[in-house]
Amino acid sequence: MEPVRTIAEGHYLGLYERDDWEFAERPNAEGVVGILALTSQNEVILVEQFRRPVNASVIEIPAGLIGDEDEHRGESLAETARRELLEETGYRAESMNLLFSGPTSAGMTSEITHLFLATGLQQVSQGGGVGEEDIRVQLVPLDDLRTWLQDQEHKGFLIDFKIHAALWLASRHDHGLQ
Repeated sequence: MEPVRTIAEGHYLGLYERDDWEFAERPNAEGVVGILALTSQNEVILVEQFRRPVNASVIEIPAGLIGDEDEHRGESLAETARRELLEETGYRAESMNLLFSGPTSAGMTSEITHLFLATGLQQVSQGGGVGEEDIRVQLVPLDDLRTWLQDQEHKGFLIDFKIHAALWLASRHDHGLQ
């Protein structure tokens, strides 16, 4: 295996080459957490935000980078997931269970995404993100989720696949999802 060669590197993204294959990495992060947050009223907490790479608003599960800020380096994955859920949605989770860890897009990046299920939620703030983030929180009844997502797609929103992956994983791990 050849050593990694840096092609270009910015603050948020780097382009590298190994064994004649180009790939992207985040030079400032160790991976990603995604959180399927379910309220006691059987609602899914989703977030909406504009994403520059796709030049569109995207409906997603709450998520965030691991180790991207000095003060949070060394956090466990579950601690990172708890912090990101609170920052983005304003909800604190009593329980944070890892559902799965796997490559985000193995042909393009070495990044690993860790999906969690958050339950025992209590709203303690409005959320909305930190810094320049402009995150809108959406509470959607689980029974209406499929229709709601289709409606959002028809309105021009992109729907992140991690919503479906996390729901399927939670249903397979006996977490009360039907």
